[in-house]
Parts: sequence; structure tokens; C-alpha cells
Amino acid sequence: MGAESKKAVVAAIIGNAAIAVIKFVAGSMTGSSAMISEGIHSLVDTGNGGLLFHGLRRSVRPADSHHPFGHGMEVYFWSLIVAVSIFGIGGGMSIYEGIIHIRHAAPLENPTINYIVLALAALFESLSFSVAWKAFRTTKGSRRTFAAIHQGKDPSMFTVLFEDSAALLGLGVAFIGVFVSHQLEKPFIDGLASVVIGLILVCAAGWLAYESKSLLVGEAADPELVAAIREIALADPAVIGLGVVLTMHLGPDDVLLNIEVQFTPGLPAEAIHTAVHRIEERITGPYPEVSRIFIEVEALRGAGAEAPAS
Repeated sequence: MGAESKKAVVAAIIGNAAIAVIKFVAGSMTGSSAMISEGIHSLVDTGNGGLLFHGLRRSVRPADSHHPFGHGMEVYFWSLIVAVSIFGIGGGMSIYEGIIHIRHAAPLENPTINYIVLALAALFESLSFSVAWKAFRTTKGSRRTFAAIHQGKDPSMFTVLFEDSAALLGLGVAFIGVFVSHQLEKPFIDGLASVVIGLILVCAAGWLAYESKSLLVGEAADPELVAAIREIALADPAVIGLGVVLTMHLGPDDVLLNIEVQFTPGLPAEAIHTAVHRIEERITGPYPEVSRIFIEVEALRGAGAEAPAS
């Protein structure tokens, strides 16, 4: 998943940087507010891609004394920063630019340039979106797209999807704004399109912030994974029942598991120790992302002894 995420992020950075330059040149030549807003949008997306890439690189650092569970949650933090950036810089500046253009509307000059740039931008954005979508499909499985985004644990993946989707939608709005304002000779419509683009970015940022916040404060593993863990533990011949099964994502591919296991009464301590390691191996085999497992032995706790953890 990490390699696919980095590939999608790098593709988005390259595409957005090229598009931003083209849009700003076209906006300065034609005076289109919507085009300037689109340039701001692409510039913000380029910076956001850099932040995501920085977060992905820092998240793979090994654990140390200050961060004994590793740095996997770095990617969650930087995804939240990206959401704030989209909301404050991208959305806010686009709305401001649109309002200024509405109040001081000026006719467009040579809108043909805008159409060419919008077509090129749509091509670059579509290529970036196809890379991100291909990477996303490898992780979403049979789940519906919105369900996969909500249940996804790698925010860098759906952040790129959010940005590219918002960019393609913004390009459509920019085209409509330029075309209608030129045909009707009402330049304020171009400014109105800029405000709409800003609102699109604000909505995308709000959704991304909501998803990132849920992961940052500690989100459980997928219910399917938890159910599979329960089945594996209950299938062990030394186990007669389970208590609470707690999971939390410490990163996109790093799950912490704490499970209460009830062993057969009277089972020797050595046999319990062997069973604990057996359960761990049967869990980490098919699910290597469950990298930290703590098993609380209920039988020993009931007898007044301290429950060993592994």
C-alpha cells in the first residue's frame, strides 16, 4: 500500500505543478478570475502533495524511545494539515478572488487561451486521477467507493482522490464560467465561477478533515479483520472464550491488538504460554499488519495471578 500511495502522490505533484504554471500564465493573459482561482487550486494541490509525501516518508521511521509504537500516525497528521490548507488557502483565496472580480468585473480577453489551458489541465488531472484510482482500487476490494473511503486507513490515498476529483469538477465550473461570461458579455459570471470553485474546495477539505480526524484520534481496525481475529483465537484448542477485542490503527499498515482470552481452567502455565505464541503466529500470518499483539490471560487473572502479555 505504501508504494502505491507514494506513486499516486508523486504523480499528483508533477501534474499539479505543470497545471499551475499553465493556469497562471493563461489567467494573467486573459484576466479570467476563474482561471486565477484554478491556478491557486493547482498550486495548493502541489504543496499538499509535497506535505503528503513528507508524511509518508516520516511515517516509516522505526520506533524509538520517544515513540515506542513507531511514527505511522505522521501520515494522519499531515493529511489533516492538507485539509486545513485546502480549506484556508485554496478555498478561501478562490472565494476572495471571485468576490473581488464580481465587484470589479472586467471583460475577458481572448478566452480561446482559457479553453486550451482548461483542456490541457483536464488531460493532466485525468492522468493523475487514473493513477490514484488504480492504486485505490487495489485496496478497496468489493466495497463501494464511499464506504471504502470512510473505512480506509491510508488518508494519502483518498486525499489525492479528493483533490483530483475536486480539480476536475473545478475545471468544469471554470469552463462554464468563462464560456457563459464571454457569450453573454457578463464578466461577473466568471467571478461567480471562482466562488463556486472555492466552495467546492471547502467541501472537499471538510470531508477530508473529518476522515483524517477519525484516524488521528485512534480508529479501530475494519470489522472484518476483528471478526477474523476472533475466529482465529476461538479456533485454538486451548481457548474456551474471548473477552474484549480492542484494535487501533497506529498507521495505514500498523494495527495494535489487545485481546482478552479465556483459556481452559487448570491449564499449566507452560501450555498457556505456548498457546499465546500459537495464536499470535496464526494472526500475524494472514494479517501481517497486526504488528503488536497483547494477550490478556483471563484464566490466570481469575485465579489472582498477574496476566502475562505478549
